[in-house]
Amino acid sequence: MRDWRAWLPALLLGAGVLMVLGISDPEGRELRDSLATLPDALGSYESEDRELAAEELAANGASAYLLRFFKDPAGEGFSVYVVYYAHQRNGKTIHSPKNCLPGSGWEPLSADVRQVELPEGTIQVNRYVLAQGGQRALVYYWYQGRGRVAASEYQVKWELLRDAAFKARTEEAMVRIVLPLGREEDDAHADRLAHDAVRQLVPSLDRVLPS
Repeated sequence: MRDWRAWLPALLLGAGVLMVLGISDPEGRELRDSLATLPDALGSYESEDRELAAEELAANGASAYLLRFFKDPAGEGFSVYVVYYAHQRNGKTIHSPKNCLPGSGWEPLSADVRQVELPEGTIQVNRYVLAQGGQRALVYYWYQGRGRVAASEYQVKWELLRDAAFKARTEEAMVRIVLPLGREEDDAHADRLAHDAVRQLVPSLDRVLPS
């Protein structure tokens, strides 16, 4: 019984989100500019945009997305995936990488939240290390929209419920950075690169998202 009660707040919150998204019909908020205008270079890294497979695009139901791969002259690189929903509703909401990546065969090795300093203040982003076969990957991701940046899925769900009910707004973006990891002693370099990417992407995305 005690275990069931521990899950009660999350169950009530999830039910509330589904109820609001199901009965309200807020007007979708379009982007102020294309996601393609986000930074396409980071230091010595240049980029190439790619398209999602048609079945994946149909399944996620996003209003807009950007899948951008960065590479340096040595051929090392990372990916940035930005997905935007102008209006979230039943069956068409942002999927957490916490659920999607393990579902595609990646095993979580560690998970925590990192602080990233920006000129406007400190934000929090999720940090995951995952493994599949003999490969490891570092993942940073966060949620951004309606005037804030968030890492916690509970915070995101609560604010979605609140803003849908009181502001008729449900627009949201999720940003995911994936960096392949080699030797463990190189992990610090990957973290520095991910931090640099976050610091560049967050203010740029703010200029693109609805005000």
